[in-house]
Amino acid sequence: MSAGRADRRPGGVTALGLFFLFGVLMSGLSAVSLLTPGGVLEPIWLIKPQARVGFASLGGWAPVLLIVVCAVCAGSAYGFFTGKRWGYRLGVALLVANGIGDLGNAVFGTEPAAWIGVPIVALLLVYLSSRRVKTWFHAAA
Repeated sequence: MSAGRADRRPGGVTALGLFFLFGVLMSGLSAVSLLTPGGVLEPIWLIKPQARVGFASLGGWAPVLLIVVCAVCAGSAYGFFTGKRWGYRLGVALLVANGIGDLGNAVFGTEPAAWIGVPIVALLLVYLSSRRVKTWFHAAA
């Protein structure tokens, strides 16, 4: 990709790439924290104690799930920064899964604040389906 190519990347694509990088950081730290209980990362659970309880209910599968999320976020971030079509598809799939999770959590009352995420994910998916974004990913591939 040429230096000029990055200048034409839509700003929202860059922002979503950064969002996916944040997902890499948070899911990675959470996985390490679950694998090292009582370790130096334990205070991260003070941010959202109920998340620790939720992950504990998954047992040994929680760190595995978080490692998978970390890898998918990393792939999405890479794809968004480099304009890979597979990265676009992976990012869209991640957002759809997140939206479905938010909707389920909101409907079943598990996490009532998840209602906030539903329209946000919908707007992000509308943005990602725009001609400008699709053209950029198509041209980059």
